[in-house]
Formats: sequence, C-alpha cells, structure tokens
Amino acid sequence: MSTGALYNDQGGAEAAVEAGQESTPTSSSAGAAFGLFSTDFKKNEDLKEMLESNKESLKLEAMKRIVGLISKGKNSSELFPAVVKNVASKNIELKKLVYVYLVRYAEEQQDLALLSISTFQRALKDPNQFIRASALRVLSSIRVPIIVPIMMLAIKEAAADLSPYVRKTSAHAIQKLYSLDAEQKEQLIEVIEKLLKDKSTLVAGSVVMAFEEVCPDRIDLIHKNYRKLCNLLVDVEEWGQVVIISMLTRYARTQFTSPWKEGAAFDENNEKAFYDSDSEERKEQTEAKPYVMDPDHRLLLRNTKPLLQSRNTAVVMSVAQLYWHLAPKHEVSIVTKSLVRLLRSHREVQYIVLQNIATMSIQRKGMFEPFMKSFYVRSTDATHIKTLKLEILTNLANEANISTILREFQTYVKSQDKAFAAATIQAIGRCATNISEVTDTCLNGLVLLLSNRDETVVAESVVVIKKLLQTQPTEHGEIIKHMAKLFDNITVPMARASILWLMGEYCERVPKIAPDVLRKMAKSFTAEEDIVKLQTVNLAAKLYLTNSKQTKLLTQYILNLGKYDQNYDIRDRTRFIRQLIVPNEKSGALNKYARRILLAPKPAPVLESAFKDRDRFQLGTLSHSLNSKAVGYQELSDWPAVAPDQSVRNVEVVEPVKEWTPLAGKAKQSKSDDKFYSDDEEEKDEEGSESSGSEDSSSSSSSSSSESGNESEEESSDESEKTSSDSGQSSSGSEKSSSESEAEQKKKKKKTKKAPQRKSEPTAANSDSDENGNGPVTRASSSSPESSSGSETDSEDDSDSDPVTPQKKKKRSGAMSEPSKVGVKSKKEVSLLDLDDFSPAPTNASKYSALSSSLLSDLEGLSLSNVSSTLQVAAPSFGPVKTHELLHHMTGKGLSAKYHFPRQPCLYQPSMVAVQVILTNSSDHGLEEIHVGDQSPASLDIHCFNTIERLEPEASVTVSMGIDFSDSTQAANFQLCTKEDRFSVSIQPAVGELLMPSTMTEQDFCKEQGKLLGMNETSATVTMATANTSSQAISKQVLSVANVGVVSSGQNKLHRFAGRTVSSGALVLVSLEQKESSAALLTINTEKSVMASMLLRDLKQALAQA
Repeated sequence: MSTGALYNDQGGAEAAVEAGQESTPTSSSAGAAFGLFSTDFKKNEDLKEMLESNKESLKLEAMKRIVGLISKGKNSSELFPAVVKNVASKNIELKKLVYVYLVRYAEEQQDLALLSISTFQRALKDPNQFIRASALRVLSSIRVPIIVPIMMLAIKEAAADLSPYVRKTSAHAIQKLYSLDAEQKEQLIEVIEKLLKDKSTLVAGSVVMAFEEVCPDRIDLIHKNYRKLCNLLVDVEEWGQVVIISMLTRYARTQFTSPWKEGAAFDENNEKAFYDSDSEERKEQTEAKPYVMDPDHRLLLRNTKPLLQSRNTAVVMSVAQLYWHLAPKHEVSIVTKSLVRLLRSHREVQYIVLQNIATMSIQRKGMFEPFMKSFYVRSTDATHIKTLKLEILTNLANEANISTILREFQTYVKSQDKAFAAATIQAIGRCATNISEVTDTCLNGLVLLLSNRDETVVAESVVVIKKLLQTQPTEHGEIIKHMAKLFDNITVPMARASILWLMGEYCERVPKIAPDVLRKMAKSFTAEEDIVKLQTVNLAAKLYLTNSKQTKLLTQYILNLGKYDQNYDIRDRTRFIRQLIVPNEKSGALNKYARRILLAPKPAPVLESAFKDRDRFQLGTLSHSLNSKAVGYQELSDWPAVAPDQSVRNVEVVEPVKEWTPLAGKAKQSKSDDKFYSDDEEEKDEEGSESSGSEDSSSSSSSSSSESGNESEEESSDESEKTSSDSGQSSSGSEKSSSESEAEQKKKKKKTKKAPQRKSEPTAANSDSDENGNGPVTRASSSSPESSSGSETDSEDDSDSDPVTPQKKKKRSGAMSEPSKVGVKSKKEVSLLDLDDFSPAPTNASKYSALSSSLLSDLEGLSLSNVSSTLQVAAPSFGPVKTHELLHHMTGKGLSAKYHFPRQPCLYQPSMVAVQVILTNSSDHGLEEIHVGDQSPASLDIHCFNTIERLEPEASVTVSMGIDFSDSTQAANFQLCTKEDRFSVSIQPAVGELLMPSTMTEQDFCKEQGKLLGMNETSATVTMATANTSSQAISKQVLSVANVGVVSSGQNKLHRFAGRTVSSGALVLVSLEQKESSAALLTINTEKSVMASMLLRDLKQALAQA
C-alpha cells in the first residue's frame, strides 16, 4: 500500500490524479495472471470487487486507480453504479475521490446520479468545506431540468457559506445552472450581486466570470464594487485576474472620458491643482476644461501595472490590452517590455503576442522601435512566427532604421523556407512603397533576385516589381526589358502573367520587344495556364491598338485560339475583346472608346499590412486573432462624451464600526482632544476637508466621537491618495504647489495626526473598509509605490512650521532610535500607527548620536510606518560611503559632479532612492542656473534639486535628489544644465542600493523565508577570503554591498540579513551558512528574481575579496 501512504502524505483530492497514475503499474502487475489477452471487462470486474469490499483501504486503492484511468483518457463510465454506492462513505479521502469521479460522469449517467441526490444534499451540510464544495459541484453537473429548484437552493446556501472555497464553487455553479435554465436569470443575478460584495480574493475571479456569463450588461452591479475589485486584483488567482481585467476594461470604457482627446492638456500639474485648490480655483479649472483623469480611472491603471510582471502570459496580455484601450497615449509604452518578454515563451504564446504587437506597431511605431532586435527571425522559428516577425519589422521600418532592416531581409531571402522567402520579398516591396528614399535600392535588389535559381523567389520578385513599377513607370524601361529577356526561363504562372501585363501596360516604352513577346506567346498559347492566357489576350488587344501593323495577324490568331479554348472565362474574354477592338458593322458605339478602356492610366496598388483593419477588435481576443467576429465577442463601447456621475462608485462608511472601538479609546480620546486641540482647530479641519472635495459627505461633521474620527481620518487619506496618485509623479510637485494648497495640506496633516492620538488600539478593521472600496486606496505597497508621496510631503511641510509639542518630542525620540521608519504601505493606513512608535526612546538611543541634527529634524516630519513589528524598516547601515563620478570637470567645462547613496529614506517619496550630488565649480568664473534638464527614459520619476542660481569659482555645494528606479538597475539618464551648456549624465545604481533595511526576529525570518521558496529562491556556494570568516567581517562585507538589516541568529555559523526593495516594498532575505573551511552557502529569497541573481553576484565578489 505504498500508494496509499503517498496519497495520505499529500492529502486531498488534488493529489488524486497523481496517485492514480502512480498506482496504475501496480494494478497491471497484479492482473498479470490474466496474461496478455485479458480484457478490459475483466480489469473492471476486479475494480468493482474492490469497490464492493468491506475494507476501506481496498476501496481507496480502487478509486485511485479509477481516477488514474480517467486522467489518461480511459472510459470508466461503466463503473458508475459501483462508485456511486461509496458516496456516503465516512472516509474523507475516499469521499473526495468519489466526488472527483462523479463530477466527470454525472452528466453522462444522469439517472443513476439522481438516485444519490439526497446524499449530495446531506453532504452540503458536511463540516468539511471540501466535501460541501464537491457536493455542490456534482449537483450542478447533473444537467436535468427537474432538479433546477434544488440546485438554486444549494447555490443560495453556498453563497452564504463561511468558507470562501465553497462560495467560489457556488459562483462556478451559477454558470452551469444558467446554461441549463436561462429563466432563473433574475434569481442568479441576486446571488451574483451578493457574491460581488465578497471581500475574499478566492471568490472575486469566479463571481466576475459568472457575471460575464449571466449578465455582462448589468454594469450597475459593478459600481459599488469597482474600487474593491481594483484593490483586490493583485491578490486574486491568475485566471481570475484575466477575467476581472477584461470586465474592468469594458466597464472603464463606459464610465470615463477619453484620455486621447485632440489637444487635451494632459498635465499632471493641472490635476494636482484641481485636487488641491480651493473652491474658487476649481471653478476656473472647470471653465478651462483641461483633461483631468478620473481618480478611479487612474486607480485601475495603477493597480494593474504590477501585473505586467506576472508569470502568467494571459495576465500580461490582459494588462497590455487594458493599457492599449484605456491609458493615455504617453503611458501605453510601459507594456512594451513585458510583451517583448513573452516572446521567449512557447511558440503558441509567441503567435498570439506577435499578432497583437503587429496591430499595435501599425499605430505606434515608437513603442517597439527600441526592441527591434527582438523581432529578428531565428532559424528555429516556425513559418507562421517568422511571417509575423516580418510583418512587425516592416511596420517598424522608417528612414533611420531601413538600412538595418533591409540587410536583415537580404539574409531572409536566402532562407530554405520558400513561403518565408516569398513573404520577405513582399515585405521589401512594402518598405519600398512606404519609404521613397529606398525605392530604387529595393527595385535594384529585386531585379538581382530575378537571376535566382529558385522559381518561387523569382516569381514573387516579378510580382512585387510589377507593383513597384506602377508607382513610377517612366524611369524604369530598362527593368521591363530585363524582365522580358528572362521571360522564357520563368515558369511560375503568376510571374509570367505579371510580365505580360507590364508589357501590355507599357508597350509604347518597349515597342520592339512587346510584339516579339506576343509572337512567343502565340506559339505556346494552348499549353499555358488560364491566368497567362488571359493576360496574353489583353497584351494582344493593347498591341493591336498601338501597333496594329506588326501585330494585327498575331492578334487575330490568338483571338481565334481563345475562341475555342476549354475555359469559358477565356472564351468570353476573347469574344468581348474581338467586338471591342475589331471594327465591323455589328460593333456598337464602344469601338470608339476601345483605346480609352484598355489603355486607361491605372492607379498604383497600395501595399498594406494584413493587420491594418484588425484594430476594430479588442486586443487579445479570439476575434482579433481570427480577424472575424467570434461567437460571444463583446465589442468595446466608445468613450462617453460626458463622464457619468462618479459618485455611484462611492461606498458609505459601514455603521458597525462602533462595535469594535473600545470604550477606553473613547475616554482617552476626549482627554487628548482637551490637551492638544482647541475647537477652533477642529473647525479649520472641517473647512479643509470640505474644500478638498471629499467623497464622504458624513466625514465633514465634528470629529469628537470615535466614529467620526475614523471617518475624517479616512477622508483625509482619501484626499491625499487622490492628490498623490494622480500627480505624485510630477517631479517637483511639492515646490510647485501654491501657498494656499500648502496651507490646506497642513490642515489635512493635522487631521491625520489627530486620529492616531485618539485611537487607543490600532486594529485591522480600517483595512477591511478599504476593501469595501471607500475611495481609491490600495492596501498593498507593491501595487501603488507612488501612493504615499502625498503624506510624505505634507509631513515634511508640517515639521518645518509647527511648534514642537510634548507629543512631538516623544515622536522625535522615537525617530532618533529608529531613524528610518518611513511609511511603505498605503496612505489610508498611515493613521493606524503602532503604539511602539510613540513609546519613550530606548536606552540604546545614544548609538545614533552621531546623526546630524539637521537629519533628525528632516526625519521627524516623516510619517511613521505601520508595518507590523515583525517587519519594521530598520535603521540604515552606516559604512564607508562610495562616491562615484557623475561629470568630470573637463567634460563639464569647469563643472564637476560626484554622487553617492547616503542610504537614508528619501524625503520626497518613499519609493525613491535618495542620492546626494556634490557639485564643484573648478573654473575661474561663476556658473549660473545649475539645474536638471531632460530625463531619459521619459517615464523615469526623478525629484530634481532646486536650481542653484550661482556657484562661485572653487566653491562646492551638496544637493539631494530622489530617483524611483522601479527596482531596476537601469541607469537614470538626465541632463545637468548650466545657463550656457547641457551635459548628459547618468546615475547607475548598484543593486544593493535599491534596498532598505528591515528588522525582524529569527522566527519571523524563517516564516517569511518559507513563503519565498522555489522560483523565488536563488543560492550559490561561495568561497570566502580567510579575512572574511568572522561574524563581524561577514556583516561588514554584506552591508558594504547591500543596504540590509542584520537579523539576530541563534547559530554562530548562520548569518541572516533582511531588507525590502525601496520602490515596491518586496521582501529580500539573505542568509549565509558557513560550511567547512572557507566555503559557505549563500541564499537569497525574494520575488524579484533578477535582483536576486545580481545581488548574489555582488555578494560573492565582496566575500571572496580579502
């Protein structure tokens, strides 16, 4: 019973298939006594006996073998009666396997399944959630109209089940019931509405799928759940993400105005002014009518962006199509890298992705130009992949890169794949028509191909040359003559027909050659293909009209041959041409116009992409792939001219908040109100909240009670979320904002500071209210790295101006002990501070006495983190500062610049890395107006330093910058400008500088490490230098490479370090286990696998150095 043990180890029906497969060999060896000629009937008899046995172990073994057979595609339906008897078994494992079987065969054996319906109904009340879910799954698989009421009742009960797994199964059952009986639609919509309010990520994807199947047009059900779905998106399972993104794309196209409007001033500063201004300013903004993105629209774009890094190609494709259809044009390019990454996947995935890129590249060449090399054809590519890559390269061709592309095409023409070589020649033709500068070069190249040995290449070249010559025939008489000489050697009908057409069309330019070609054709007319015969008749007619002396008899001969041809098309054409060109008594008025009809100037053909009209379908859909409307395709609606009311997405604050607020908190709060705040200030707070345009009307009331305290706290965080999410990316937003909006920010900040002092016990309930969608707030830091910038700036302003209260002093001592507790999570939770942050400074505060007072005053204004105590952001590690050269004084005409990473939290935005730049004037004259100019890439988020009006000779100044590297070591390129000059410089971060240290206990470290195994783990064996084997030396070397925190370890030979990425807050865990002599095992656990491999390389190098 080894398989039985294996199954029990793995546990659950999920392992059933594996167990069944593994057990199959044992079954065949057991039945070997029957010999080679034993029948399936005998084998199934054996299984039936085992199922009817009294021993549970035999039944379990039989079920594993049966599920194994199903997994291999074998038909096991005749065992249904024997299996269904065991549905009431008390053994949980056996019951799960029976349900797996029943789901597969319940539809085929409906009568027998109906006999067990009472058992399934009893199982719906089973204490085990998997049994309840399996019973519902089987019940919904019995597709008999008579049990529809039972199914409906079961679905309604399951939708209210405590287990999210059962609720998820009920969402799946909704679709099955709807396909069985569409009349139940109204009742099912009620269940869907209820499940859409579910906060579980497990349920979200399934219920949206049910919504899409049953009532995709009922977008009113989505309004209240829109923000919750956006915020949950990052945590939903992958296929659920695909469905939700698709649904939200359609929703957004009906609810928001177009961000692509002609001349729309899409300016982040405009948005900031809109949200921060008082009521008068807002009126002016409305009159000016610049485009301002709806915060909910921005929320969707921001929360889907992290999913571009998903391992599931369908998710990446969904996000790409969402950005393509919804994002402002200058933001769409962020999907480019992710789509190019998918090209390393299987050919099936490549095919779909390349089809979508081909459509995109027609409208936006600039998006994919930097990645042109990714579309070069590989010898291992299949023909359909090669053709698509060729299509994309042709779309990307422009004056700058055409020479590179044509060189690439030259190689492709020599390919052994004839279809691909022919497609390449077509592509060269398209490039020649699109880019007039290379038309001649392409024509000459194609003429050279005419001497190729391969008929397919020659034929395709002739066809393309014919199309190109139509664009400028006057200049290319020589080419026509050359083609006439090759005519005898060309056998492909299409190519021969093309040459004949050219001869006829331009017969006046080759008056001697055309009649001779006609003479040759008259000889071989009867042996030619139909398409060639038709063109021969045309050539004869045209020559008769232009050169009747030489060709009259030849034309009559060919027309006579055509008159008796086997093909009726050729017979009809011949009769028509004879009546048209040969004048006689019967010929009508048309004879006069024969020359104008046959020799009319013809427009040159337009060579277009095959993907030109595919953009009418939504990207990533089956319809787009097939280029025809598939069953079930839902068209994207046009943007509304005026946005519908956005208040429909507001969710009122749920009243039961009162129940979980402790009484002690209320008492304490009233005390603190008396102590710190006067009524006067509260009124100011209310005015601030009203003018800043809150979504919760209730929150502008007096905040003396606990509930309204919560509301005002939520409102202020809501507001700052709006401000930061829509304009937090503008680099110098805090400097640019007006004095009025600064004053408002201070008022708001007081409000958020007031809330945590009132609350006695921070709980997780507020984060739940986030999920209800109370304003566009995200829970996870990874999905909105920009979102906390607003409060950072606010708190900075605040710390400069407010007098230091006793509470502030306490906060300052906390900041001194842990100077870099910077907020890394979402805005809304900023107010739920840990009580530890307000405790008196611990005794080891003197450790940081070396910090400058100016640094402490900077840090005291930062909003403290609400990260749980296990994962607090720790103090930075202080070591020797590595300075790098940014600009040499020779290159900079006297201006030199050096930079280093101070490893301090960035004051401008928590997702930015702080960089200090030392500017020195080495010239003999003063330098004026030193500032930061253009940035590259354009999407780079840099907080620039203020313009330095004048720097005297030999003087130096240190300035601070903030750069959001987005957890990438890609260099930040920008221009350092003076009044007269501009110098291009770049800051290249080491991977270790993109981290911030975290403190945690050894137990928490192991727990987090356990979550980051498999693909999230990178390890290598390191040979350390002898000097680096002590604990102190190891810590020193690791901290010199990476800005991480030391985790205390109970083992001497095991060293642990923890940090988080600055931009997304992803955990990075480093552990070093010393082995014999100087060897050690270095392991890095993080979701950022690229960062892990780079960090591993740097650490190996540092530890190996003496």
